[in-house]
Amino acid sequence: MKVPIEYSLNKIGLPLIVTSSKPNLCFLIDTGATHNIVFSFVYKELPHYFQSTQDTSCLMGIDGTTNEVRQVKAAISFDDKVITASFSVLDASSAVMQIQREHGVQIHGILGIAFLTQNKWVLDFNKLSVQC
Repeated sequence: MKVPIEYSLNKIGLPLIVTSSKPNLCFLIDTGATHNIVFSFVYKELPHYFQSTQDTSCLMGIDGTTNEVRQVKAAISFDDKVITASFSVLDASSAVMQIQREHGVQIHGILGIAFLTQNKWVLDFNKLSVQC
């Protein structure tokens, strides 16, 4: 499967990908992120979508502070491929709202390097696509 990221790169300068299943969630692909993240406002609005685990992890937030955060799991779909992934729940409301105000795009979470390597996704910046 090949997913274009050209539109999001041209519109806001970020590689974004949207899930194909309901609810449609928009994720930033971040090769520098060590964790997959779902933002807390998404988790609060869609608690039935995420499986809560008893796990927590410690991660650095966008503002540079270290936080202990809950871990959840969700099955996300891209075309016909369903992937179950673990996510850290992070409150990044101010950063997400700033992107939404400036660019009109709401981001629901981040897919990090572990997600990319585990699922053998390749970012092709020459063709502006993700090979899934």
